[in-house]
Amino acid sequence: MAKELFTEEQIKYIEQAIGEAEQNTSGEIRVHIEKRCKEDVLDRASHVFSLLEIQKTELRNGVLFYLATEDKQFAILGDVGINAVVPKGFWDDIRDMMVDYFKKGQFTDGLAEGIKKSGEQLKSHFPYQTDDVDELPNEVSFGKK
Repeated sequence: MAKELFTEEQIKYIEQAIGEAEQNTSGEIRVHIEKRCKEDVLDRASHVFSLLEIQKTELRNGVLFYLATEDKQFAILGDVGINAVVPKGFWDDIRDMMVDYFKKGQFTDGLAEGIKKSGEQLKSHFPYQTDDVDELPNEVSFGKK
């Protein structure tokens, strides 16, 4: 199971990064990790996006970080609300920064930094509202494969 690839401390660190990134925005961030991706990574990430119901946020401003560790594949998917406002190439810039971490085997730090960068962009376009509700859980989800 993919959860075995991360220590409890690493999982808590990633979840803390999600919580901190969401403190200043109405946007929502999810992380899903599994060992294998037996299809196109964007297709799989889109399927997970739907399974985790990220598309159900009120402002359609959810983001998914999908990572298949053994296949060395990952994707970042933003919902239509955020994709309509972030600058062109934004997700590519975050992806490239994360790849630098991943090449060094620093998956936890790479995920945390990607989450923080996403949170900054979400904050500028979807600032925190006083009546904000945390619409999605901050827990990392894991695939069985």
